[in-house]
Amino acid sequence: MAVSSLGNDLTTPAASSITATSDAASADRFLKLLVAQMQNQDPLNPMDNAQVTSQMAQINTVSGIAKLNETVEGLNRQFVQMQALQGAALVGRDVIVPGNKLHIVDGNGQGGFELTSAADAVKVEVLNAGGHVVDTLQLGAQSAGRHSFDWDTSKAGTDTNLTFRITATSGAATLSSVSLMRDKVTAVSTSGDQLTLELERTGSTPYASIKAFN
Repeated sequence: MAVSSLGNDLTTPAASSITATSDAASADRFLKLLVAQMQNQDPLNPMDNAQVTSQMAQINTVSGIAKLNETVEGLNRQFVQMQALQGAALVGRDVIVPGNKLHIVDGNGQGGFELTSAADAVKVEVLNAGGHVVDTLQLGAQSAGRHSFDWDTSKAGTDTNLTFRITATSGAATLSSVSLMRDKVTAVSTSGDQLTLELERTGSTPYASIKAFN
């Protein structure tokens, strides 16, 4: 089981101190400018209270937004850490992801597909390592959504590097479909704010691409 290090993303006390010092310096400069402006204003046309209040509100708003951004960034870092810890529990589990490789267990090949709309007919072509069709399954009409199928791999002899191709039609129109395959999680990692799963057959796969867990 492997989980990438998250320590580099954490804000250090020194960095927080620098940010706080910078905010304080900005507020101090603003107040000095405001005092200088009031001292040098036209006595016959002085600033009114509304103007002073408006400018004070502006600096408070800017400071507040900066602090809010820091808080959100901190929460985001914590969320990524929680994702990684939860993702570590997935190591060793099977997942369903987009792909066209047959999952073979005890001579039985398993695959799946997802349809965006109902189909009058769905055809599955099983391909060998050379890309040649070794068998064809006619699954008939299928509803929109996720489906699976099984295939007897004895028809392919000793070839275990098998893939499949889905063709779904409605009348004369070819429908959109996504091939789905089974894979196993071997590790998890984080990059920025994204959780990535390392899969045995597919490699690095964003967590968002996972269709289901088994």
